[in-house]
Formats: sequence, C-alpha cells, structure tokens
Amino acid sequence: MIETDLGPAVRTRPDWVKCGRCAELVYGKRFTRDLRVCPDCGDHARLTARQRLDQLLDPGSETPLTVGPTPPDPLGFVDSRPYSERLAEARAETGMDEAVLCARGTIHGRPVVVAAMDFRFMGGSLGCAVGALVTEAADESLRTRTPLLLVTASGGARMQEGVLSLMQMAKTASALAELHEAGVLVLSLITDPTYGGVAASFATLADVILIEPGARLGFAGPRVIEHTIGERLPTGFQTAEFLLEHGMVDVIVPRPALRASIRQFLALDEPREERPHDVPAETPAPPESSAHASDEGDPWEAVRLARHPARPTTLDYASRLLDDFHELHGDRIGADCPAVVGGIGRLDGLAVMLIGHQKGGDNLAERQHRKFGMATPAGFRKAARLMRLAAKLGLPVITLVDTPGANPGPDAERDGQAVAIAENLRLMARLPTPIVTVITGEGGSGGALALAVADRVLIGEHGVYSVISPEGCAAILWKDPSAVPAAAAALRMRPRELLRLGVVDRIVPEPPGGAHTDPGRAAALLRAALIPVVEELLALDKTRLLRERGERFRSFGVTPDTRAEGSAS
Repeated sequence: MIETDLGPAVRTRPDWVKCGRCAELVYGKRFTRDLRVCPDCGDHARLTARQRLDQLLDPGSETPLTVGPTPPDPLGFVDSRPYSERLAEARAETGMDEAVLCARGTIHGRPVVVAAMDFRFMGGSLGCAVGALVTEAADESLRTRTPLLLVTASGGARMQEGVLSLMQMAKTASALAELHEAGVLVLSLITDPTYGGVAASFATLADVILIEPGARLGFAGPRVIEHTIGERLPTGFQTAEFLLEHGMVDVIVPRPALRASIRQFLALDEPREERPHDVPAETPAPPESSAHASDEGDPWEAVRLARHPARPTTLDYASRLLDDFHELHGDRIGADCPAVVGGIGRLDGLAVMLIGHQKGGDNLAERQHRKFGMATPAGFRKAARLMRLAAKLGLPVITLVDTPGANPGPDAERDGQAVAIAENLRLMARLPTPIVTVITGEGGSGGALALAVADRVLIGEHGVYSVISPEGCAAILWKDPSAVPAAAAALRMRPRELLRLGVVDRIVPEPPGGAHTDPGRAAALLRAALIPVVEELLALDKTRLLRERGERFRSFGVTPDTRAEGSAS
C-alpha cells in the first residue's frame, strides 16, 4: 500500500509520498494523476468514497442518494469510549455521515447507481446506516431498472451495534435478491480490504465481481485465521490473484481500466446497431471442399483430424468472432477450471454469452494446464453460473464443444463429477434463453453433452461426436486395441452420420484440410453460420423455445411412428 493519509502515512516532503510496498518516492501530483497507483510497483493505494465517485462517474452526472435517520447508538454501547464519541470523531475526520456514499450517475454515458464504501469511517464497518444506504441504492436500481455498482472496502460488521449490524447482512442480501429476480445487473468492485459481514453479503452477491490488483477479500481476516489455527498463512493468501485462481472473482482490473471495463458491462442492454439495408453482412463463400463433404474415407482418420492439436480453441474463436469479449472466471465455490472458459462479447453487434472447452492449442504445456479440455466439476459449475447470468440478462448462449470427455481423475470424482454434469443437463433443458452449440472438434461423451443441450447443434465439417472414444469402445467391447478403427466406424461419429441421426442440425464448412489450416477463415465461416441461427431463435417466444427444445431431446431414440403418435396425443 501507499503510505499516505489513507494508510500508514509517511510523507517525506510536502510534494512526495513513499510507497509502502516498494519504498520508492512518488511525486504527489503524478501519484494523483495516476489514480493513486504506484508507477514503480503498481500498488493500488486506498481511495476515499469521494475519490471513487469522482474517478468512476462522468463529471456533472452525480445525484446523491440519501435515507432517513437510523438509530445512532441502538445499544448505548461503551467499550474504552462511548460509541457515540467514536461516531462523532469519524464524522469529523472524514466529513461523511457514514461509511458509504450512494449516488446515481453515468459512466461513459451509461446510467448506473453506485454505493461506494470508505474504509476511513470506522473501518468501513457495516452498521444500520450503511445497511440502509446500500439497500436504498439497490431499491433505486430496482425502481429505475438501472445497473447497480457496489464498491466495497470494509473490515466487517460494526460490533458497536451488536446483532442489529448482523441483520444488515440479511437486509442487503434481500435487496439484491429482488434485483436478481427482476433481471437487473449488479456489479461489485472489490477494493482493499473487504472482510467479514460485507464480504459475506452484498459484496459477493453480484453478477460480475471485479477486483483491483492486490485487493484482499475474505470472511475472516488473516490475523484471526492465524490465531485460530496457529499457522502462518501463505504469501498472497486472500489477495486478488489468489481469489481469481480459486474461482471467487471474475476478473482483476487495474484502476486506470475500471471505467472502460465497467462501461462494457453497463452496455449489455444497448440495442444492436442496425446495419444499413444496402450493406449486407459479410458471408464468406464456403470452400470448394465443403460442397463435396461426405463421410467417405477412414473414420479413424476423421477422429484424428478432429483432435488435431492446432485446431482453433474457444479463446481463438472468441477473439475472432466477438467484439469486446470479457472472459469471466470461477465457479464462486473454490475453483476456476482452466478446461472451460466463458465470457460476454458481441456477435455482429449482439451481446452473447460464449462458453466452451479450452484444450490449449498446440502447446503441450498449455494443453496440460488446460487438462486437455477435460473439465472438472468446477468447470461445469462455472459454465452453469455463466448460463444463469445469461438467462438473467436475456443473452443468447453459444457453446463451443471440443473435449475428449469429462475429467476422469479421482479429485473430479470426489468433487461430484456426475452430479455436476447432471445438473448442467437439467439447467440447459429449461434455460429460458436461446442456446446454440457448435461441435468445433471432438465431442466426447457426457463432458461434451454437459455444454450441448441446445436449441440448435452445429458441427464443424471435420468434427466428431460420440458416446465414447473409439479407444474406450474398442477396449470394452472388442477387448482389443487394434479394433480402434473398427470402433470409430461403428460409432457413426462423423458429421453426415450425425446429421442423418438428427443429432446435429447443420454442418459448418471448414477451410480445405481442416480449421487448423486457416483459423481466421474457419472463424469467418463459423460466424456466418451462427448469426442466422441465433437470429432465428431470438424470434421465438420463451414458451415455444423451451417446448421445442424439450421436444428435440424427447425425440431421440423414438421411431418416427411413435414420435408422430406422441405429437398427436
């Protein structure tokens, strides 16, 4: 932290401050211009609530929010000093009535309601007045259907207000529950430090959790934990970087990038830009090979081609298909599986949620890190969280499937792999927003299906989709590894066989030789295939969308006559 009046202050000369992390001297005017971020080590110093609003909101857009009076000292609390004296002192030192400022305003012209906390005011503690102000901010968001931004900095609940401070956790959580039910976006910006009752209530109930570099978040503070367990905590415990790795936050955003990042989330409900009628969308002509695509040739070679390590990954496609793609991380339970990635971006101007397996490309170390695209339960839970967010915000979901299957390791089993897959199947079956799946490479078993219960299923020209790998099938049924090619043929895994079975709806052409030969061209062809499918589904009302999705999957394995009888009844 920077040692200034907001922390352990060491002001060496009137115009200079010293960084508490790297001890470098920083010229005061530069320090202010850089939003109180150390130019040498990147340490983010604490800001006051007033500074937060000034930094984030457009100049002249702020309208303060207030609430009526709350009990100033409900318990008549006295420790070494009366609580009333501590309150008076905090007000005098900060110039604030309480530990939070709430306001309506705009960020890059987009309306927002902000509640910004101030750690200087009794450690940003959550008492009755803070709870009332945060609740009022949430209510204002609900009344106006304006996104809510929570900027947190707190040591926890205010002990001097006893159990009433504890009740503020439930009060604020209830207010955010109403926003969730109403489909209003809630963003949280975690700043250092955020602990206790604030961390365990409104700070972590947001749809998207942003965090500044190095900021700390947790229920119990490090000193409490170390005192309880009698052990030293590892370096970096509870910091932004630790939290991202463990799936608790979506993205780390440096302070200078906050306004731009928040604006992109606030713009999710912006209408799609209409293309002039005389300027059609660019639709690349399919390569000549796709006109003659068939299932001729060796089925096992088709599987090998679908697994080619240089085939484009989900992140490759995201960078080429979408504008303003923001990857979101974590299952919010304790992990961020690298084998599944997802985030929000714009496809032809339309905000969508993209989720997919991430094999890691042709770099072996990266493929190992990504578990070769084999998701753990945390990966499926992350996908489910993002799908629920898409449904809340009315965003179509696009899933890209390329996996040998679900992770088969013992840790995955201990964490409930079967349950995670099953819950995704149930969620997708009734998710009230359009879902389009593309098998971009290998669609392996339940690990693929857990991202593929969709309204429309497309497959790349050189993709495959099966209940089991040919190797697994040969080992179980043939009991002979040399039977792998025969198993590949028997499983009917290739696109035209899947099209005849009705499992896929369309084959997406690829560049000659496969998507890996020209990833840019492959993305252009996929984009051209996706746009009309998404537009078709957006035209359906939710009742019809869910009915037809259910009918789609009920029809598999049913003879045509039985299917007709079921429809007639």
